[in-house]
Amino acid sequence: MEFISDRVSVDRGDGRFSVVISARPSGGKRTMLLVWVTAWLLCGVLILFERAKVPVGDPLRQYLLAFLAFWLYFMLQVGRATLWRFKGFELWRVKDGKLTVKDSLFGFGRATEYFAENVEGLGLLNIDRDSWKWQWNDSVWTIGGERLGFEHLGKKVAFGKGLTDEEAKRLVPLLKHALKTQRATAQQ
Repeated sequence: MEFISDRVSVDRGDGRFSVVISARPSGGKRTMLLVWVTAWLLCGVLILFERAKVPVGDPLRQYLLAFLAFWLYFMLQVGRATLWRFKGFELWRVKDGKLTVKDSLFGFGRATEYFAENVEGLGLLNIDRDSWKWQWNDSVWTIGGERLGFEHLGKKVAFGKGLTDEEAKRLVPLLKHALKTQRATAQQ
């Protein structure tokens, strides 16, 4: 097993290549995320208790209910992202002529398979780092930040969540070599 960084490991063996990427952020980001989630949770609980104090006929009660619906939606999104950041892994495997990409949370997740001979244009994504969309996608409270991509049967696929530029640049040649080896093996 080879370690690209403290979060990324590569394992090569007979006819297989696998990469494991941990979604865990650094200590400061982890603390910031926990404080933010705790504050968001406490705000929702406080609004819920305040709503219980409002008389039944008051229109403020319906407003607070609508507010709590939006709060709950974002609480679920942030809770999912927090679980991903603490217990999530992205797994890649090249074996038997297929590239498999899986987002794993507590060992569960859906694996998507792509035939190696149909993977085209593998490389770093062209990212506009000044765009608002990229800043949001790369933030610690979302699941995202893909750095790599390819095209498979006309469909664009992005993967490599949370990789740094350095990690992504080191993984591309390794993955290209593994796919090339699988294609050569499949043709024999």
